[in-house]
Amino acid sequence: MIIRKETPSDIEAITQSTISAFKTLPISNHTEQFIINALRTAGALTLSLVAEIDEQVVGHIAFSPVTISDGSEGWYGLGPVSVLPIYQKQGIGTSLVNEGLSSLKNMGGQGCALVGDPNYYQRFGFRNVPELIYKGVPQEFFLVLPFTEKIPQGLVVFHEGFGANS
Repeated sequence: MIIRKETPSDIEAITQSTISAFKTLPISNHTEQFIINALRTAGALTLSLVAEIDEQVVGHIAFSPVTISDGSEGWYGLGPVSVLPIYQKQGIGTSLVNEGLSSLKNMGGQGCALVGDPNYYQRFGFRNVPELIYKGVPQEFFLVLPFTEKIPQGLVVFHEGFGANS
């Protein structure tokens, strides 16, 4: 498996793998592919990585900037992350997350936030921090991973691309 930055020729494969990965998830609004395209169009994909096996894109992860009401900078949102169903539970998603977080740290990022399953993301060090709030989801599903000891306080807002539905 190779993890690399997306290229323009990967866009259709990213779209299709994202649709497939979220197709049967009841928690999904099935807009993830639109979110990625909206972030890309807005120039807000800070980091977009693909996992490739035998020259086929089998997974993808996106990171985009978030704003925090206290003015903290250098924070990013993780998501969507997807792996083709036939390749799930083989460590591809874990590899994408680890590679992405490492890249964000190397770029000088201060932390990462996401909405997701705590049972999955705690293995990477993500946790709920009561001082950071994301409106509209239960607090236990809003998780952050500070890269430094400084933890911001306030409301977190993901890029408007997360509102895309077509």
